[in-house]
Amino acid sequence: MKPEDLKPETLKEVTLSDIVAAEKQLRGFVLETPLKQSNYFSELFGKNIFFKMENLQHTGAFKVRGARNKLLSLTPEEKKRGVVTASAGNHAQGVAYQAKLLGVRATIVMPESAAMTKVLATRGYGAQVIIKGATYDDAYQEALELQKEKKMVFVHAYEDPSIIAGQGTIGLEILKQNPAVEVVIVPIGGGGLISGIATALKSLKPGMRVIGVQATGASAMAESLKKGKPVAISEIKTMAEGIAVKRTSPYTFKYIQKYVDRIVSVTDEEISAAILQLLEKTKTLVEGAGAVSLAALLFNRVDLKEKQIVCLLSGGNLDVTTLSHVIERGLVQEGRMVKLDITIDDKPGSLNHLTKVIADMKASIMQVTHDRAVVSLPFGTTKVFMTLETRGPEHVQEILKSLQSAGYHVSRIS
Repeated sequence: MKPEDLKPETLKEVTLSDIVAAEKQLRGFVLETPLKQSNYFSELFGKNIFFKMENLQHTGAFKVRGARNKLLSLTPEEKKRGVVTASAGNHAQGVAYQAKLLGVRATIVMPESAAMTKVLATRGYGAQVIIKGATYDDAYQEALELQKEKKMVFVHAYEDPSIIAGQGTIGLEILKQNPAVEVVIVPIGGGGLISGIATALKSLKPGMRVIGVQATGASAMAESLKKGKPVAISEIKTMAEGIAVKRTSPYTFKYIQKYVDRIVSVTDEEISAAILQLLEKTKTLVEGAGAVSLAALLFNRVDLKEKQIVCLLSGGNLDVTTLSHVIERGLVQEGRMVKLDITIDDKPGSLNHLTKVIADMKASIMQVTHDRAVVSLPFGTTKVFMTLETRGPEHVQEILKSLQSAGYHVSRIS
């Protein structure tokens, strides 16, 4: 089937039997990832909170499931021609890894914005990687051209029955590991993951709830549900690149309309805070897309009466540079770090006096910059920019009040 033929009316509808068949094919070649109960978050919410840890999957994300199921569906002639796809990261690695195991030649087109760690990992699995275009859409168009030119098989990240059936095996595992589960919270990008999981769960246990989570800067599916039809958004702006999709797929939209109970959205600041909480409280590293399920709980996007809750951690491929930014944003969000803009007198001892006030408030100075070259300042004054480690929002307010009482003009940068 060619990419241009991928229309909802031409694609097979995925059923429970397809997902069960996929589970048999994947057994022994993808991990049955743990379903771990978190004591900390269970106590915090007064419920039994479980994490389905697809961040521990081969290549660090759930994508290997659908990729292997798709590649196994190819004819010998199609395998000989090779496969091509476009991806900014996890789908690329999933296809490359499974293609290597199955002896299929894989070509992956990745945008210039793709994290270098993901590019190198994809190459490391043996795929030919082509960097093309500023965005995923640019890479996608290049992949379509290559498919036409080289007659390769196009492996779509979510508009494919075999992909959806493969991802749906997560739903089977969840019910096997905890038959009492009542709610499953799932990240949404293109919708293939939640389509498969929801199909499996609702077919086996119709009374349970499936809730999807998007980033506010990439909420095409949520907007589509509001309008009752697939829509595209004009701009994507989110750190959760794994779920950053502009266009709602008509194919996955029909599954979401049928099986998903609700879709909510979370901000990048909330995602950062969730990543930080998972690191600190459970020693678990996830990427932005993988943290949105917990963020929805932490920031009250879902009001749950049920007691048995599963949050899907869909991936853990977070590069070190992004992690450092995430930690900083998360600390700021929680009020454990604050950046201040303070005006002081430009004379000996002024900075010493300022640091004493801060020391008396039991705040730790992480960084300080002294800048006399701010032209808008009155003569005889200077700017000091400080980053402080704090104990929480109330402590931040106490510091601000103390500085103002000491005569300083102070404002928060973040």
